[in-house]
Amino acid sequence: MSTITATPVTASASTATTSTSTTGADSTMIASNFTTFLTLLTTQLKNQNPLDPLDTNQFTQQLVQFAQVEQQMKSNDQLSTLVSLDKSAQNTTALAYVGSTVVVDGSTAALASGKANWNLNATKPSTATVTITDSTGQTAYTGTFAVNPGNQGFTWDGRGNNGALWPDGNYTLTATGVDANKQTVAISTQVQAVVDSVDLTQSPPVLSINGENYTMDKIKQIVRPGYTATTAGS
Repeated sequence: MSTITATPVTASASTATTSTSTTGADSTMIASNFTTFLTLLTTQLKNQNPLDPLDTNQFTQQLVQFAQVEQQMKSNDQLSTLVSLDKSAQNTTALAYVGSTVVVDGSTAALASGKANWNLNATKPSTATVTITDSTGQTAYTGTFAVNPGNQGFTWDGRGNNGALWPDGNYTLTATGVDANKQTVAISTQVQAVVDSVDLTQSPPVLSINGENYTMDKIKQIVRPGYTATTAGS
């Protein structure tokens, strides 16, 4: 991943339990009915009139139908077990993200201890104008940078163009780009942040990042500890 350095211009679960219980009750009922059916069938066959025998084809069809239902119930039980195992695996994976620095789509990052991190993703070489605003919409920093195609990290040290240090909080970055021919270039933004917690009561589990909720499929990248990307305002 390439880096860019910028210098500011001074002075300018309950549901699962119910489902399992229902499945168990259905299985018990099917098994009971199946046993009763076999008992009745055997009794009727033993006591049938030799001159007017029972229709065995009808009994056979009913027997096959009961067998199919019983097999479907067993398949449902097995599927429930697989779903439970998959959910457990998702929970384990989600827990492993807690405390990790990840990259997700977004434009708002938290400034803490003199650092706020984003990723810029340009479609081709261009010149990007980056503007950072606070939660009230006031411009905290603006600068122009050369960016390459693909991802590049962008770190702001919390200092405005006049060198003043802005307070910790959430800041939003916007980036617009133009190429050598002054044609507009699309630049998307992503946020680097630590996963604060995970909500395992949701399905799939939900990760809390910068006060926002994300599912695991929204994670674009995991950043190793101590990694420093683009620096702006230093």
